[in-house]
Amino acid sequence: MMANSSVAQGQQNTHVSEPSALVLGGGFAGVEAAIRLRRAGYAVRLVSDRQQMFVYPTSIWAVTNQHRIEQDLIDLGDLARQHQFEFVHGSVVAFDPKNRTVTVGMNEIQSDVVVLAMGAGRKAIPGVEHTETIWGSPNDTVRVAERLQSLIERGSGRIAIGFGGNPADPSAVRGGPAFEVMFNILHELKRRRLRDQFDLTFFAPMPNPGARLGEQAASAVQAQLKAQGVHLRFGKKITKFDAGGVQLEGEDRIDADLVIYVPGGAGHPLLAESGLPLNDAGFVRIDTTCQVEGLENVYAVGDIAEIRGPEWRAKQGHLAEVMARVAVKSMVERAKNLPPSDGYLEHMGIVCLMDSGDGGVFINRNSRHAWAIPMFIFGHFAKKAWGYYYRFTKFRLGRWLNWAARELFQQ
Repeated sequence: MMANSSVAQGQQNTHVSEPSALVLGGGFAGVEAAIRLRRAGYAVRLVSDRQQMFVYPTSIWAVTNQHRIEQDLIDLGDLARQHQFEFVHGSVVAFDPKNRTVTVGMNEIQSDVVVLAMGAGRKAIPGVEHTETIWGSPNDTVRVAERLQSLIERGSGRIAIGFGGNPADPSAVRGGPAFEVMFNILHELKRRRLRDQFDLTFFAPMPNPGARLGEQAASAVQAQLKAQGVHLRFGKKITKFDAGGVQLEGEDRIDADLVIYVPGGAGHPLLAESGLPLNDAGFVRIDTTCQVEGLENVYAVGDIAEIRGPEWRAKQGHLAEVMARVAVKSMVERAKNLPPSDGYLEHMGIVCLMDSGDGGVFINRNSRHAWAIPMFIFGHFAKKAWGYYYRFTKFRLGRWLNWAARELFQQ
């Protein structure tokens, strides 16, 4: 039964013989899984409570009004038509993993294969409602931009930017966007000749934030922040937020007019009553092919899943897409009664082009090396180019060129 939610359907040629696949989530992992499954001959439905895919890595520039938030969104209905799968706009309210049945709104959808790609929840900290975040919805990013602009118009202020983790799952951390937003705010304040009027603090509960990028990268980033007069507050647990700033353990405190915080990840709230195997942080346990432990034809990819591997492992868009590709390859092989030939652990790594507003650093870490290569101003434009490239890989050339032309003439 179809959901009574708004539906954008691709012009797919659905045949009775096609196996059905249901993808829950419209982020990096879900979109990659849907496209790969359709190419593999599945009749695909993608369910998301958002009508657009949010390209988080490029939204750092929306914070400082270097571009519009619309440039970080890709319409899921357009993707569905482009790749001939079906998009269902609605919220998943229940999931029966044994029967592979999903309740969307008031209706049920059953499928031969289910891919969980709904992302992660947030580790709760008291008073987090007093913070703004750049790792949530597009509206969250817009609010950060508005509050920053208000302080800039005032001509002075105190800004604290930080991120948290989850002791129950050390991989559930995303510090890169917080570093990038701080660097871009620094760049914007200097451009406006307001740097001396702002007090900036970067905070994190771990003693060496950014260490999973590699010691070289972490040291360089921290040194650059310190050289630009940013106060560094590391190694103290965040006990709560309030209207005036951040309360740390030991009665230590950061006073701020604006707190931008990237919370540590936690299991998706829907999973608590699902009966799925979960780790202590609430993430879905999977094997190396991303199939959920103990269940056939149910997969979990991206932030919703527990990832294993080296201590420096981290949930990242790059890894989410790798997991989606591995999962689909495994489905196809199992359908042919072949043993899976690939696993996500073989591709474990961190890939990041960290932008600083007027420069960038390319970071690549895997089991063989940990590189941090300064790219100077070229790095900034390289990350801008990546944003266009990402869209290019999701659309046919003509549609992408039309989008690029619209963007050019709207500037």
